[in-house]
Order: sequence, then C-alpha cells, then structure tokens
Amino acid sequence: MGHFASVLVLLMLMVGVWNVLGRHLGLFLGRNLSSNRLIEVQWYLFAASFLLGGAWTLQRNGHVRVDVLQSRWGIRRQTGANLVGTLLFLLPFCLLMIMSSWGAVQLSWRILEQSPDPGGLPRYPLKSILPFSFLLLALQGVAEMIRNLDVLRSGRKRRL
Repeated sequence: MGHFASVLVLLMLMVGVWNVLGRHLGLFLGRNLSSNRLIEVQWYLFAASFLLGGAWTLQRNGHVRVDVLQSRWGIRRQTGANLVGTLLFLLPFCLLMIMSSWGAVQLSWRILEQSPDPGGLPRYPLKSILPFSFLLLALQGVAEMIRNLDVLRSGRKRRL
C-alpha cells in the first residue's frame, strides 16, 4: 500500500503543478485552465496518500518517535514499550477511528454526498478511505505486536 500511496503523491504533485501553471497560463491566454474539480482532485489525492501511507510507514518503522528515554534502553525494554504502546494506544485509537467514521461513511454513501463547490467531486469515495486506512493501520499494528513478541521471546532485533 505504501507504493500505491507514493504513486498518489506523484499524481497529486502533477495535478498541483497543472493547477498552478493553468491558473497563470490561463490569465495570459484569457481562458480558465484550472477548475474546482482539479483542486479537489489534488486534495483528495493528498488525503488518500496520507491515510493509506500510515500502515506502510509503521511497517518501515518510519513514524516520528520521541525517544528521550527509549534510546537508552535495551532491546527488550524498547520492544516491551512498543508492544504496550501498540496494545494500549494504537489499536484502541484505530478502533475508535473506524467506529466513529463508519456512520459518516454510510450516510455519505446513502445520500451520494457531493462537494458543495461548483463542479466539485463526490465525497463518498474519499470518506470510505478513512475507516479502511485505520483498518490497515490496525492490521499492521497486530503484525508489529507479533514481531515484538518474537523479539521478546528470542532476544534478537527485528529485521525489515
């Protein structure tokens, strides 16, 4: 999913460049070469890449950590802290996000929610990414817990 998210970032950048060039070139040509739809495509791609990249970033151990204490700890203690953090914080947060967004996603699909902007895009597909991305993050959290349990059992540091 991380590679897919990186493709979304590339597409977002291409649309963003077109929006900027289209706006300025359009002034020169006397035509509007940008639109609300393209602007919304850009931020939809940003939202999708951000949300879908979270689980991949966790897998690659790329999330920002404040490790003032943890950097001094041994591997078992670090792993135990990661295990507890995943169990007490990450998984409940993912569950909360899935549960709290599910009703909004259902309603959005039921009414086929549209952007309020003229020429805007449908919102319901984008809203569906929210619970899906947190499901992926929770599944990756479970995989990390299994890896951490293996590190605690074996004493060997995990490999990517």
